[in-house]
Parts: sequence; structure tokens; C-alpha cells
Amino acid sequence: MLVPLKWLRDYVDIDIDTQEFADMMTMTGSKVEKVDFFGKETNGVEVCKILEIEQHPDADRLKVTKVEVANGEILQIVTNATNIKVGDYVPVARIGAVLPGDFKIKKGKLRGVLSEGMFCGAEELTIPSAFVEDHKKDGIYILDHQDSFELGMDVRDVLGINDALIEFEITSNRPDCRSIIGIAREAAVTLGKELKYPEIKVQACDEEMSFEIDIQTDLCKRYCGRVVKDVKVGPSPYWMQRKLIEAGMRPISNIVDITNYVMLELGQPLHAFDLDDIKYNKMTVKMAEEGEKFTTLDGVERTLTSDMLVIGNQDKTLDLAGIMGGENSEIKDTTTSIFIEGASFAKENIRATSKKLGLRTEASSRFEKGIDINLAEEAVNRACQLIEELGCGTVLNGMLDYYPQKEEVQKVTVNPVRINKLLGVNVPMDQFINILESLEFKCNLVSSEVLELEVPTFRLDITEDADILEEIARIYGYDNIPSASLEGNATAGVKTEKQKFIDNVKSNSIACGLNEILTYSFVSPRGVDKINLPADDEKRNFVKIMNPLGEETSVMRTTLIPNMLDVISTNISHKVEEVSAFECGNTFIPQEGLPIETKKYCVGMYGKEVDFFVLKGVIESVLNNVGLKGYEIEPETTNLTFHPGRCAKIVYNNIYIGTFGELHPNVIENYNLGQRVYVAEINIDTVFENLNLTKSYNPLPKYPSTSRDIALIVKDEVFVKQIEDIIKANGEDLVESYKLFDVYKGAQIEEGHKSIAYSITYRSKDKTLTDEDVAKVHEKILSELSEKLNANLRSN
Repeated sequence: MLVPLKWLRDYVDIDIDTQEFADMMTMTGSKVEKVDFFGKETNGVEVCKILEIEQHPDADRLKVTKVEVANGEILQIVTNATNIKVGDYVPVARIGAVLPGDFKIKKGKLRGVLSEGMFCGAEELTIPSAFVEDHKKDGIYILDHQDSFELGMDVRDVLGINDALIEFEITSNRPDCRSIIGIAREAAVTLGKELKYPEIKVQACDEEMSFEIDIQTDLCKRYCGRVVKDVKVGPSPYWMQRKLIEAGMRPISNIVDITNYVMLELGQPLHAFDLDDIKYNKMTVKMAEEGEKFTTLDGVERTLTSDMLVIGNQDKTLDLAGIMGGENSEIKDTTTSIFIEGASFAKENIRATSKKLGLRTEASSRFEKGIDINLAEEAVNRACQLIEELGCGTVLNGMLDYYPQKEEVQKVTVNPVRINKLLGVNVPMDQFINILESLEFKCNLVSSEVLELEVPTFRLDITEDADILEEIARIYGYDNIPSASLEGNATAGVKTEKQKFIDNVKSNSIACGLNEILTYSFVSPRGVDKINLPADDEKRNFVKIMNPLGEETSVMRTTLIPNMLDVISTNISHKVEEVSAFECGNTFIPQEGLPIETKKYCVGMYGKEVDFFVLKGVIESVLNNVGLKGYEIEPETTNLTFHPGRCAKIVYNNIYIGTFGELHPNVIENYNLGQRVYVAEINIDTVFENLNLTKSYNPLPKYPSTSRDIALIVKDEVFVKQIEDIIKANGEDLVESYKLFDVYKGAQIEEGHKSIAYSITYRSKDKTLTDEDVAKVHEKILSELSEKLNANLRSN
């Protein structure tokens, strides 16, 4: 929330350095995000009045002006400004003035004509463009409201840019601080000063207002309103415009500005209706019709649903309650009478409606956090008071106040002795009570261990003694609470074997060149559609969130692949040429009671040097290094997420471990990837359950080895695993190792076939092998290959 320090000073005496004040506010719980100082780099800029404007004799784009400053002194200024005229009041930097960037104004000539200074625009005055009206952005900053300043005045005083703008971070539990008064209340307690509330007194005329309200829902807890006649719509005074602009709001007209001013000042949103648009002098608070069309003040036609709260009459809807008014009742230049509304609505309904419509406003952001119900009457009266003071209209006598069920005062009983013990300090009882009374709690000390409190109505966050403990701690000062060592036997935390295993998986993945990513467990159910999962796949059985933030986070994930592909898609869209990433995360399958959580490991990669075998190498390296031994990689042809023929599954003792391969073209199209992408997903829990961390060693061989090379002609559909299984099964403990060293297809190979070449190493533990020993086993292997795979030795 943006808080102009000058506005804050209206309610509390701040007599310390601004930065020190900001630090103190942070220490008492009102965190300051930043402090901006306007005008600190500008010195010596004064108000002047333009008396004459003539064309420069030697330059078409320059003009020679005569201006009056203090005490009737006349200066000559040469300028190229096009937005000035005789009679304008503008800021002038006289000789000796200093502008931002330590730029000093010196006496000089422009095209031979003396210039005794320089006119200033918003940039030279360090006024952010957001605070500048459109007609002042390009050119000289024209000073309006001539009755509020004198010639020769420092322009910083005129514009109110000689003070700071403080941005506070307001947490959701402190909606009372979303106003200038709320921050002033905290500042007063922090500084030990008295808070000066605005004195609200309405001077109504004798004419009685005639207006009715029909509340048809319990979502409106209170509704207040007053009628103003003889309204004169026009610009609001400069001081009000300036405060609104610095607080982040755009001035519109005096009536609208007053309602916004009161909202920022007190924290209660108001709405002003053109009374001519409200027929029968009667307003109805009701639920919208299903499918009803309503055009809000921003000119957008919105479709409402029956759970949205609206305000209108029997003919039409005029206002989206607590969020934004309608075009059909807005304040116009021709408006002559208005109805000012201040109400209290159920915060849950306002939040739900705002989210459904994608319409978030200053009003809705306050209502959805909660507002003191007693502010409605106070804010309406404050707005009427300002209307009278600014001469904008005449307030009729009487107020409409619908308040059927008055809210009870929140009461909390606390034990000061216990609170002191928990804090580790001894806050004296007098100081304890003084802190709470300064926060506007009413205290009744029953005994040293019983203190009865009445909570102020604006403190919606106070419900129990723990909240009071926090209030005492922050105002007493966290820096005054001494640190202390823990008492008793502290047990050092250690990682479980499962956690150590996960760390090992991650470190090996990083060693393979992968980058770790983290994604949300809350996902969209459409993710499984995009990866082509069949309709009967168990991964479509989701744990559903009861109160999701939206459809995109409405279920718990059952697979990590959609999350990985979202990350890859984002990188591709940002022109990242290559990515190799992994994630270890939980997936969730519903069951009676708590869902089944399974730890999965997902790898995703793409790039010029990436292919199926690169991914296979990474997976094998990780699994081998973490201790999974004896697993097998088999063809996978039924997984629709992956490209047919470029996908494999990992199996251990007939237990499915995971799948890896190239994505199916349809999946690539669904994510708009535009290139080949390779993904793996492995059940890490299953890997952990089947680890073999036993290290075995073989003695160095005593006898020499011998090797034989074979080149086999087999059909294309034969997998190397089938060949290797036969070699292992028929090795008779003499086959020490085998290695695939060539795969060839060409003119010499029959169509539909391929050449597979292996080098087989033989060794015996007991003796030196003879040619006959090797030939016997070798011939058996070749015979089995021929019989089972129809493999023939390649002759050339």
C-alpha cells in the first residue's frame, strides 16, 4: 500500500527522520517495502508567471519569454516549449538552481539571446509520469490552482513533493491497515504519539431524505446511505488530487474523488449513484439472475451467475456489490443529485465473484479481506462532510441504515504472567496494559493472571490469547526480547536411508549434466490428455482439491511428465537451445483415507546432441550408481505418450520400474514443442526397495582370456537383448563378457535385415582354455542363435 508521508502527518505527529520512522514501523509489524523521496535532487526551482511570449529572432523553434518571480522581479527565459501561454504559472529554475544529476543552471545565451534560467517539466521535478496529467507530460509542467500559491514559492512546497512516499506490505490478516488511518494508528503506537482522528460532522439541510432499501440476502450485513442534492460535478481541489495520485489512484471528478479519498483514508469503499438512475428512490440488494448481462464502469459487458451479489432496483442492476458500479448509474457531468452508499458485504462472496469475473479493484481487495462493520456509517458521513466543505452539493437530513443484527464485541481473556513466560521477558503490568490500550483495546484487570479485553471492532484478526501475545511482543519490541539457548536434551536430526538415497539420485543426475527443477503438485486434469493417456489409465484417477484456486490447480498430480513438458515448453518458447532437467517429486493416487504417495523421478531433455541413446545412457548411469543391479531394458510398444519404436521400459525381476523414450508426435504438437524431446519417468520408491548395495570383488584372473568376433544377419525386428540373452544362457561360465561393436544395414544386407556384430570374451577360472574348449561353447551359442532367432553368420 502506498502511503504519502504528508497525508500521514495529518493524523500523527512524525518528528523523526523518515528512514528511521520506516525502520521503526517495520520492527512493530508494518513492513516497509521501500521509501521514495521526491524532489530531493531539485533545489532553487520557483513559481513564476509568464507575462510575454515572443518568437526568437534567429530560431523558429525557440521563444523568448518574460516572467515575473518574487517581489516583481522580471526574468527573460528562452524556451522551446509549445504548451505554454501568457498568464500560465510554471516552475522556473533560476541561475544557481540545481536539477537532478547535479545539473546547475548557469547564465547563458541561446542563439544570441540571453536566458536567465530554464522552465521545468515533470522529469526535472522528479515527478513520476504516473503522477502527471496527460497535458503536462510533454512539455512544461503547468501549475494549476493559482489561488494556492504565491510567486517565488519553492515549487516543491507547491506540489507537495518535498516529502516521502512509503510503500507498506500489508499482510492478509491486517485488513485494518489498508487505509491511511490504519497506518496512522500503527504509527502513533510505534512513536508513542496521539492519534488525531478526523472530526466528522455533517451539516445537513432541513430537507428530509426519502429512500428505501430492500435487502434480500444475508450476504449484506449492513447498508448505509445518504442523499445529496444540488450536486456540482467538476475537478476536485489540487490537494485532494495530489493525495490520490501519490496513493496510486487517478483523479476523475470531485464526487468520485471524494469516495476514493474516503476509501483510502478510512478503509471503507463507497459508491456514488446518480439518483436519476435509481427509480422509485428504492435500492435492492439481491443475487444476480443466472446468465444476466451487466456492463461495468470499465465498459466491459460481463455475464453474471446466480451466486453473485448485485445492487439495483426492480428494473435493472446498477452495481456489482463490493467490486464495481455500472455504466448505467455512473456520475456524469450533468449529475445533479446522488445517493452515496457504504455497506458491509460477506468477504467470501466478494472474493469468489471477483475471481470468477477476473475483476479485481481497490474496493474488492478490501472487502475480500474483511472490513469493520462500523465503518459504513462513518465513511458515508465523512464523504458528505467533504462534499459540503468543497461546495459540491447539499446533504439532505437523515441516513438510511440497515443493520438488522448488530455484531457483538469480541472479548478475549488472557494471562499476562503466562504471556511474559512465553516471551521470556517480564513486561510490567502497567506497561502491558498501556500497550493494549494504545492499540485501542479496553482492559479490565481481574487479577495478576486474568486480564479481560474488549477487542476494537477494526481488529478482525484478534480471536485468542496467542494474538495478544503477538501484539505485546511487537510493540514491546522484538529487539528487546533477549535470545536464550534451548534447555533440555536436544536430538540432532539425521536423514533417513530413503532421504540419503534421494540425495544420491539427485547428485548422480547433476553429475550427468542435468539441472534440477521443482514444480507444483497441484495441476490441471487436462495434463493427462495432452500426454495421450488412455481413458482407462489409472493416472486419470485424481485426488481433487475441494477449494482450488482455479482449474489449473484443481487436482493432485499422478505423473510428473506434464509438469516436465510445461517447463520444457517454456524454455523452447524462450529460444533456449538445449535443456536437460530432472525432478524428484511425489505423485498421488486416491484411496479411502489418505492418498497413496509415490516418489517419481522424471528426466526431460532436448537439443542438437540429444537422442534416445543419450537419455538411455543417463538413466543407466544413475540407476547403476545408486545401486540397482540386474535390471533389464525391454521394448515398450503400448505407451501412447512415447514414439512407437523409440520407447523402452525398465524391468527388475519382472517388476516394472519405469519408461523412457522419445515423445509421440501428437504430444509434441500438444505442447507446441516443434522438435524431438526425450523423457523418462521412473518409480523411485520401487528402485529403493530393490537396491543391492552389497559390493563384491573378484580376484585377478590367473589364466588368459581369448575372444571371438561374430557378425550375424538377423531380421530388423530382432532386438540385441534377445541375442545377448542367448549368449548369457549358453556361455557355460566361460563367457566373461560380450560387447556390441557394430550395427550395419546396406547394399550387401538383404532388405528387412541387419548385421549385428559382437565381440565375445572367454575365460576359465580353472585353466587355460584350448581352442576346442572355446569352439564347443561358441558353436553352441551360434546354434541357439540360428534356431531361435534365425540368425546366420555374415560371410562378407
